[in-house]
Amino acid sequence: MKRVLLLCLLLLVRASSAAESDSVSLLFAGDIVLDGQAGKIIAQGRDPFAEFAAILDASDIRVGNLECVVASTGDAEDKIYNFRAHPRTLAVLKRHFDAVSIANNHSGDFGRPAFAQMLGLLDSAGIGRFGGGHDLSEAHTPLIVERKGLRIALLGYNEFMPRSFEADADAPGTAWSEDEQVAADIRRARSSYHADLVIPIMHWGWENEMHANARQRQLAHLMIDSGADAVIGGHPHVTQDVEIYRGKPIVYSVGNFLIDALDNEAQTKGWVVKLELDRSGVKGWRTFAAQLDQAGVPHPVPGTSTPCGDVKAIAACAN
Repeated sequence: MKRVLLLCLLLLVRASSAAESDSVSLLFAGDIVLDGQAGKIIAQGRDPFAEFAAILDASDIRVGNLECVVASTGDAEDKIYNFRAHPRTLAVLKRHFDAVSIANNHSGDFGRPAFAQMLGLLDSAGIGRFGGGHDLSEAHTPLIVERKGLRIALLGYNEFMPRSFEADADAPGTAWSEDEQVAADIRRARSSYHADLVIPIMHWGWENEMHANARQRQLAHLMIDSGADAVIGGHPHVTQDVEIYRGKPIVYSVGNFLIDALDNEAQTKGWVVKLELDRSGVKGWRTFAAQLDQAGVPHPVPGTSTPCGDVKAIAACAN
């Protein structure tokens, strides 16, 4: 009898270990601008992500919002801020990130030729991309990332003007978040691309607003109702509230991550979100606090209280 009990215990331990090893961690960092001070740091042979490297590199999949165009061509659009980074910055980005969303209001800062060049540069660097493409169809095609047999679909959408950056039937650009199209994209990620999980990344909301607005909440709920397993947002340049809807996490804004165009103290504080995933969805999640210095470089802030939870008992906890 003792031998049988010991054997059962051993099998339970092995099953538990196997289940844990089958989980996949996906990390998302907020707005990343590779020109300005960050570009100068990289040109000097240094790494602006170095302080966060241990956290970034401890995840199976690392994703960020590339809040600039990376190109050597193009003319600046008529905007207050235009961000264009040198192609050499991608080697450093590749060191810490597997994929980037390009669905934002700065990807088109230097026109469609520069945007199209960026697509090729990202592909050549081996950095996955989503939320944009050479045409409208590609812009709405999910990036499928597979780890440990788990197929995860990443979709990206912008809904902050100018909409002139949106992809067209025969022109490169970003994906815009029309409700019916977003819902169809999420369903298609499962039916046509056989994704186990679907995670949309949103560029939405109003700058410097600390709470999500009604439009953000409506669209986030629609995405989860359509089959999304989590929703992560950015653009306001500050962190916003977190919601659990139908048992699934919505992080409305993670704020900034690497950017020197900072207007106020709130913009110097961001979150990095880490999701633990398995075939059932999000098992648990946590956020890491990031403090941006005067050069816009992020530094971890151990001990800072940030949102986190698990699927059975959602509770606030500290890093």
